[in-house]
Amino acid sequence: MPDLVIPAPRAPHIPTRDGRAFPLRRVYCIGRNFAAHAVEMGHDPDREPPFFFQKNPDNLDASGQFPYPAQSRDVHHEVELLIALKSGGRNIDAAKALDHVWGYGIALDMTRRDLQGEAKKLGRPWEIGKAFERSGPVGPLWPVAEVGHLTAGQIALRVNGALRQDGDLNQMIWKVPEIITYLSHYFELQAGDVIMAGTPAGVAAVAIGDVMEASIAGLGTLVVTVV
Repeated sequence: MPDLVIPAPRAPHIPTRDGRAFPLRRVYCIGRNFAAHAVEMGHDPDREPPFFFQKNPDNLDASGQFPYPAQSRDVHHEVELLIALKSGGRNIDAAKALDHVWGYGIALDMTRRDLQGEAKKLGRPWEIGKAFERSGPVGPLWPVAEVGHLTAGQIALRVNGALRQDGDLNQMIWKVPEIITYLSHYFELQAGDVIMAGTPAGVAAVAIGDVMEASIAGLGTLVVTVV
């Protein structure tokens, strides 16, 4: 019987603005981090302790295309700020949290909303609705040296030119240093970890052929076509 040859997996990465590759380790996603989005999803917008779920590193995709996934008839867009870490640790002090940030980017947390809804009703994890192939379209990462630390500015998403989501980074319930600090109390953060920081109100369904334009002030625009 011939030996089984297992090909080496391709290391997940996303591009940086200057064409390099940022290697990925883990992808953390914070839920309900904009009050208006919490309300539209049927939750209390008060400042509850943050909660997180994970996507797989190879779910992030910079191709500019989003294949409409199987087993769903209700797929929603969620535009988010992506935080990329160059270092990490445990129990990181909030005053030093930003020292661990390499840069920022634009990401979409595409969600099989019908499957997520079923999981919620059953009290099950959300991964079936969140962590599927190419569910995280991303743009290039911008280094802090160029854009600074983003605390305010428009975050928006248009579909076929029509504005769907329109918020401001200053509306985030948990700010970037707080997110990093909180996470580091439950996980050991390391270089290559990225965090998706939540989405403003206006999430809605997409269909094959739609063109999504996600923008964050200072980071440009990410254009993704649903195929």
